[in-house]
Amino acid sequence: MTVTRLRSGGGVQAPPPLRPRRRGIGWGQRLEIAALSGPAILVFVSFVIFPVLMAAYYGFYKWKGYGVPTNFVGLDNYKTILQDTAFHEALWHNAEILVLSLVLQGPVAIALALLLNRRMRGQSVIRVLIFVPYVISEVITGTAWALILQTNGAGNDILESIGLGGLTADWLADPKLAIWSLMFILTWKYVGFAVILFLAGMQNIPDELSEAAAVDGASFWQIQRHITLPLLGPTIRIWAFLSIIGSLQLFDLVYIIWGQYVASTAGTSTMATYMVVEGRNAANYGYGNAVAVVLFIISMVIALIYQRFVLRRDTEGALTGGS
Repeated sequence: MTVTRLRSGGGVQAPPPLRPRRRGIGWGQRLEIAALSGPAILVFVSFVIFPVLMAAYYGFYKWKGYGVPTNFVGLDNYKTILQDTAFHEALWHNAEILVLSLVLQGPVAIALALLLNRRMRGQSVIRVLIFVPYVISEVITGTAWALILQTNGAGNDILESIGLGGLTADWLADPKLAIWSLMFILTWKYVGFAVILFLAGMQNIPDELSEAAAVDGASFWQIQRHITLPLLGPTIRIWAFLSIIGSLQLFDLVYIIWGQYVASTAGTSTMATYMVVEGRNAANYGYGNAVAVVLFIISMVIALIYQRFVLRRDTEGALTGGS
């Protein structure tokens, strides 16, 4: 039975809308949440938050890496970082690697994924061969390519054996070629991960859309352009985010192939290699921690901007119950 109230003018006033009661979480559910999330939170705080805070603390000292830091220098380490041309060059190299990784790996991975998404002989074997470089450790990859691309390595020998001796070069030490050698190695190693990621995204695209477009007379490339690629957008944006973060934090391959001295002269040094060379190798751990903090801030700012302006619509579409 609905109860209404009469207004003074004789009209009928509707009752106020009923608000749903919010049920509180009981202690049993709270203990269950704490038991399930507690270990993960503890590991995250211990191995992520705490090291970042300690790096920020040591960055204010001139510290040799042992004992309690006592030589407080304030912001001098950070001033030196911002004024050091070697750090500026490393930062620029990271920016080059970031842009070139997106420009080179993205189209290659999309083309391979579109090709492997069709039925063809040896499809599984080709997928495995493309993904194999990604699972090879960076140490093995760096050592192998360092031996292949050196001046007397297998790369130049192959060029000479097929009559292209004029194309032989110092692929690792020449500043004009070293960055492209690095990008070739990075593309060879990481494009397999992008291909597998894109293939997984294509599996979520309904076949009915492509079939309906084919019935309407759309060609294969029209279907890929107007159906597959737009629906693959969220996967591409996630891959781009992972590629950006990986490019900013690149260290292992550069350090293994070029070492601590050749990387800067060859134009392949990164912020991470700069941190190790100027911090640990120079026995100036306070300065190295300051570089680590700067690298963390740069990566975090870029990640937040990317999530705010690029991944926002993907995350909003995945969330339910929000205002």
